[in-house]
Amino acid sequence: MGTAESLLGVPALEGALGDVAERLRQVTVHVRAAGRSAWAGAGAGVIWLRHGLVVTNAHVATAAGAEVVLPDGRALPARLVARDPRRDLAALAVAMDDQLPALRADARGLRPGELVVAVGHPLGVAYAAALGIVHRAPSDERGPGGWLQADIRLAPGNSGGPLADAAGRIVGINAMIVGGLGIAVPTHVVERFVHEIERGRGGARAA
Repeated sequence: MGTAESLLGVPALEGALGDVAERLRQVTVHVRAAGRSAWAGAGAGVIWLRHGLVVTNAHVATAAGAEVVLPDGRALPARLVARDPRRDLAALAVAMDDQLPALRADARGLRPGELVVAVGHPLGVAYAAALGIVHRAPSDERGPGGWLQADIRLAPGNSGGPLADAAGRIVGINAMIVGGLGIAVPTHVVERFVHEIERGRGGARAA
């Protein structure tokens, strides 16, 4: 492909990534301690189920109650229904009006070098987007191999927010930064956590 043709593709790529970021904003919330000022607080969360289940990190949801700020600015009370520090996952129940849940994809199908997009509230900047590439796709093993690793710029406030593929499907929940890489809990682990909640199993326990 020649240089002119390559440049012609840039606006289309930018437009597509902009659309992805906007779709992610519609399913991303801010999770904060009740009573804190707007956008101050711990991190982000993802609307996982239509009836108002929000998934975030265990290190973000550390109390029995919290406040969730929706993309339209409404602040709603949230109740902690399950928390698993080992997987760094927590689930919050929020009474919302049939909010559309996030689209998801299995992160184990990713390949190193594929584009990923993160949305969150890094350092208090609401709904900021970041672009990166997959460094290592997750596997079913425990330990480092079980995490989704991406070369992407994250900061405090991204925790609990979505990491998505180039099609806008969530592939992980951003959790931490290790060695300059963004580390996310992959979707198959999150789905397992949510299924345990629905079945009332002990693997996902309320704090």
